[in-house]
Amino acid sequence: MDADKTDFLYSEETHAIIGGAFEVINEIGHGFHEKIYENALVVEFGLRDIPYSQQPEYDVNYKTVVVGKYVPDLITHNKIVIDTKTIEKITEHERGKMLNYLKITGHKVGLIVNFKHAKLEWLRVARK
Repeated sequence: MDADKTDFLYSEETHAIIGGAFEVINEIGHGFHEKIYENALVVEFGLRDIPYSQQPEYDVNYKTVVVGKYVPDLITHNKIVIDTKTIEKITEHERGKMLNYLKITGHKVGLIVNFKHAKLEWLRVARK
């Protein structure tokens, strides 16, 4: 049986987020610093009524001891981690980091969105 793309966990939310990212890159172009895209997404999410929090803090624990903080760019819908990038290409390295971010936040789905080039690149990462 073939899996339809719409059967993915949070597929509607993911679609809305990527639509917002396309609007951002179409409006301001590519190649700026990551923070500009993060802030532009905040504006676009507000216009689209996509619930978000910007740079919330999560404890990073080692054997029950807090050893640092993880601060994601954005969390949408209280369940999807968004990592904005301006890198040459999304690789397994970024995918692995997102899996760690999902573990720390307790969320199941993350999106890595790369604004480096004229063609938007994104990767959806999910954990079980």
